[in-house]
Amino acid sequence: MNFNYDIVILGGGPAGLSAGIYSSRARLKTLILERQTPGGQVLITDKVENYPGYISIAGYELVDKMVQQVRNFQCEIKMGEVKEIIPLEKGFKVKTEGEEFLTKSVIVATGRQPRRLNIDGEIRLIGRGVSYCATCDGAFFRNKKVAVIGGGDSAVEEAIFLTKYASEVTIIHRRDELRAAKYLQERAFQNEKIKFLYSHIPLKIVGEHFVEGILLKNLKDESEFLFEVDGVFIFIGSIPNTTFVKDLLNLGEGGGIITDEKMETNIKGIFAAGDVREKFLYQIATAVGEGAIAAVAAEKYIENNF
Repeated sequence: MNFNYDIVILGGGPAGLSAGIYSSRARLKTLILERQTPGGQVLITDKVENYPGYISIAGYELVDKMVQQVRNFQCEIKMGEVKEIIPLEKGFKVKTEGEEFLTKSVIVATGRQPRRLNIDGEIRLIGRGVSYCATCDGAFFRNKKVAVIGGGDSAVEEAIFLTKYASEVTIIHRRDELRAAKYLQERAFQNEKIKFLYSHIPLKIVGEHFVEGILLKNLKDESEFLFEVDGVFIFIGSIPNTTFVKDLLNLGEGGGIITDEKMETNIKGIFAAGDVREKFLYQIATAVGEGAIAAVAAEKYIENNF
């Protein structure tokens, strides 16, 4: 069989880029397939402060360095959304909307996507005041009031970023305290533009053509009221991009791909790395490490089977 590639990597985030560096450096013909722009969630992160080697670096800068390094080893990057992985007698067929690739091994590094509230008005008002990316859309809310839904690291970090533009940022959280890292909480508490509404949940996003407010419920006394804002930024976690492999690979309770310590899935020759995996910690550092492991494990698999 004539294979197009030794390894096809699905996803161009930190895990996929790291895998690309290791596999192409090992002189394996490697393709990274990315449906959008390489970088994943890091690309829309304002500041990265916990990646070794950088006290602070903009997400897009870190991604740019990774992409340069990948290209330096002649790793190919193509735009394309994978629709299916088909196991063959030997190797795999990877199908996008318009192309097919024959490869000896596959590394799934498709990452995650923002979780939605699934309330009335959310989908209808996306791009009209509802957003899942403060870095992308924050500048549209200069001198306006916005709400941030969530209480974890992403929610608090993005709320801090939004204070560059908005006149007031209110963090709305269902619990009576934030879940974010303490240093992020301290920064938020010290920012005069940030307000807090604990023990509240959104029931509906209100607005005909643009966001005009949120219908909130107070979990303490069950009362409901309209909270007027111009924008709603939603950061309530994320879900893995595994729809296209749900009938092929074993998934965990959270929907992530289950692997062994070598990042290999239940299908020999298919590996997974980064945030698409079912795991404990979702960070750039762990994604990069897993990408390296997956690439080396794929290299050994190819050596032993082809």
